[in-house]
Amino acid sequence: MRKNRIYIALSIIIVMFFVGCQKAEYEVPIIPLEDFFKNPQNTHFEISPDGKYIASLRPWGNRLNLFIQKTGDSDLTRITNSEERDITFFFWASNEKLLYLQDINSNDKYSLFCININGGKSRKLTPSKNSTTYVIDKLPDYENEVIIQTNERDPKMFDVYRLNINTGEKKLIGQNPGNITKWLTDSNGKLRVAISTDGVNQNVLYRKKESDDFKVVKRLNFKNEFFPILFTSDNKYVYVLSNEKGDRLALIKYDFENNYELELIYEHPEVDIEYVKYSYKKKEIVGVSVITDKREYHFWDNERERLQKNLEKRLPGREVNIVSMDKDEQKMLIKASSDKSYGAYYYYDTKTDKLAKISEISPWLNSDQMADMKPIQFISRDGLTIHGYLTLPRISIMENLPVVVYPHGGPWYRDKWGFDKGVQFLANRGYAVLQINFRGSSGYGKKFMSAGYKEWGRKIQNDITDGVYWLIKQGIVDSNRIGIVGYSFGGYCALQGLVSTPDLYSCAVSLGGMSDILSFLESIPPTWTPFKKMLYEIVGDPVKDKEQLVAASPYYNVDKIKAPIFIAQGANDTKVRKSTTDKFVQKLKDNGINVQYMVKENEVHGFKNEENRIEFYRETEKFLAKYLKGRKEKK
Repeated sequence: MRKNRIYIALSIIIVMFFVGCQKAEYEVPIIPLEDFFKNPQNTHFEISPDGKYIASLRPWGNRLNLFIQKTGDSDLTRITNSEERDITFFFWASNEKLLYLQDINSNDKYSLFCININGGKSRKLTPSKNSTTYVIDKLPDYENEVIIQTNERDPKMFDVYRLNINTGEKKLIGQNPGNITKWLTDSNGKLRVAISTDGVNQNVLYRKKESDDFKVVKRLNFKNEFFPILFTSDNKYVYVLSNEKGDRLALIKYDFENNYELELIYEHPEVDIEYVKYSYKKKEIVGVSVITDKREYHFWDNERERLQKNLEKRLPGREVNIVSMDKDEQKMLIKASSDKSYGAYYYYDTKTDKLAKISEISPWLNSDQMADMKPIQFISRDGLTIHGYLTLPRISIMENLPVVVYPHGGPWYRDKWGFDKGVQFLANRGYAVLQINFRGSSGYGKKFMSAGYKEWGRKIQNDITDGVYWLIKQGIVDSNRIGIVGYSFGGYCALQGLVSTPDLYSCAVSLGGMSDILSFLESIPPTWTPFKKMLYEIVGDPVKDKEQLVAASPYYNVDKIKAPIFIAQGANDTKVRKSTTDKFVQKLKDNGINVQYMVKENEVHGFKNEENRIEFYRETEKFLAKYLKGRKEKK
């Protein structure tokens, strides 16, 4: 009997040994890196006002250019020939003309161009060498004009012009005295509302007619948001997104003439309103979108709600968004996507109820090979509920996984459920990817956002650290193989993670991440000048809070860093000085840290050109494989 028990025990030990020695198998192959980071097959579709044509951005060579096709026809005609930089944004100015923005000098300055759908040479409407242009009103009822703002007169401020797109003639309708940060036109294209700031407090300015002087109708601290977004169709009232009376951004109707709130239209109980949905045909707001774990729509227009439900029923399991409509709101372009798919664009006709796919965005990526992005939440060390997302690799045995912590930029931004090429790439390489909407992230109300003020490298970093320890407690990851990768503020968090918790991370990757907060505050772009005092309140005052900012800057704390680092920098970055990053890299090397440094001369804040993106992620792949032992593509 005793012998039998020994045999059974030995058998169990042997079985457990072999089970323990089983190597986890990946359920999907290694997907070529270029498939994730090359330009999509197409993106940004828009239908013409008369519904006869569809415009889209598609690669020509390796740059995104404008293409035209007749509605219902698959034949494409390229109408631009950009070779140096992608076209980043366009819209229909009329049934025959398109306007687009492009950074032609690789310096983060955008020019506005006009081109006819028949092709031919595009016309440059605004300068760009030392100034930038944004469109603030497309004027859909005035096909030969748009309202733009440009800082060509003074790099620190934007003036407003009515621009004739046929002649290029500009008429000044709003000269900035130096402190205006937002302008709003009414439904007739008349400039009626402005927001001014002293950096900490803001004034809402209003005028009844364009010929009148602006008068102050409301004063509030920057922590209380009050964003006028559009006028009612009769131009009597203004729709505003505001959290002045509560914690979350709510949609209200406001009477500026008599200075009082008319109506609370919608407020979500947990999160801020993301976007409003406006019907140009009905001349009214029909609903809003919010993001909890996923995007949700709330409509009070029954027709619009029925339309949304019909589309979601026919495109199940995907996030469905109407991205463009003709003037009659009969012919529409739909984008349907998910966490595992960039998605596809569809053409929909409301009269015939016909839904037809136009094109996949990146058809070479198979959604069946992508990983699920799961919403998570945990409690921070000081009691805040922190939300985020966890994406696990497609692997047979979920244990001892290497981890990449992936903090977002901003920090006044938030991660969302949906397809993220960086996340899916990392998951395909075998990493568990953790995204955390730390305090200071947008979308969760003003208390949550303000909890991140003056907490760069401190409580914000603690939230990231708490998220990592939460993940370790789940029992599926290897606590000795954790890396942190980020861009912009996320890149700063990656560097600061090595300072705050030097024994937690095995390596870090930073693209465009600041290493010296003092240098960042000294070198803000000219257009940020009106916000300087607000930045001091959010980040820290370089004089009063210098000691705190030094303690939160990796540049001054190189001696605490142990792990290897990969740093990438655009030479023309206007937010993070290359000279500061150069010095930081040298300090790391002098301190014996293994640091890899990539500089791209034709890039700004982040890498925009396809070949640079691919090269950056190729080096990231090799770097992470070396220190976290994930898998990599064999070349």
